[in-house]
Amino acid sequence: MTRARKRFGQHFLHDPGVIERIARALAAGPEDHLLEIGPGRGALTNLLLAGEYASFDAIEIDRDLAAALRPPMALRRAATLHECDALDFDFGALAQARAGRLRVIGNLPYNISTPLLFRLIAAAPAIVDLHVMLQREVVARMAAAPGSSDYGRLTVMLAPWVNVVQLFDIGPGAFKPPPRVWSAMAHLTVRDRPAFAVAPQFAQVVTAAFSQRRKTLRNALRSLLAASDIEACGVDPQVRAETLAPEVFNRLALRLAPRSVTL
Repeated sequence: MTRARKRFGQHFLHDPGVIERIARALAAGPEDHLLEIGPGRGALTNLLLAGEYASFDAIEIDRDLAAALRPPMALRRAATLHECDALDFDFGALAQARAGRLRVIGNLPYNISTPLLFRLIAAAPAIVDLHVMLQREVVARMAAAPGSSDYGRLTVMLAPWVNVVQLFDIGPGAFKPPPRVWSAMAHLTVRDRPAFAVAPQFAQVVTAAFSQRRKTLRNALRSLLAASDIEACGVDPQVRAETLAPEVFNRLALRLAPRSVTL
């Protein structure tokens, strides 16, 4: 049996009850184009392969695990294994090749979870939804409401594109080797259209605002906007970023836009 490799952040899911619960939450049907990220030893993959779908794709970076996955996948029509890094994968191109938007499922490696989420969100038009397993604290941040201690940059950056629901927690014992933290399953549904027209400087403003959570907006955005600009957006410069709804950051970004100069 292939050993877990630390550099890939591997923790293999093995609990049958959890695996079946994930499959039930996914509720995939014959019209769906499934994409599994990080199938590992194939515990969930083998269960999913028993169903009927328009297509089934899987991305695995570990060549030894990929070699073990090829035989069962080769037995199924419209099942394809991609041996590559998910951070380099072109999700839009796959959706185009399958002639349909993707339903993504996966146990995302903790060490790349945030950049991978951002890459998936960048491909939002190619995706229907995501059922992803992450560190429980990360899922809490994704689903947090303004004013809560979990609310932050990740929450706000995801908000225009997806609706996030925390489904259920998963204990360390469901994995081999067991991680030191709890995990959670989240369902991210891609919005039919963004919650608001995202300004080009949205990410810049959000990153600056949350760079030091204890700072007021006046201080956190000092290099980008004057206090008068913040007030012109209907925002008190003395409040902290964690109290503001995502669309407020977009108003601030729109205020910044006319001042930006391309060299």
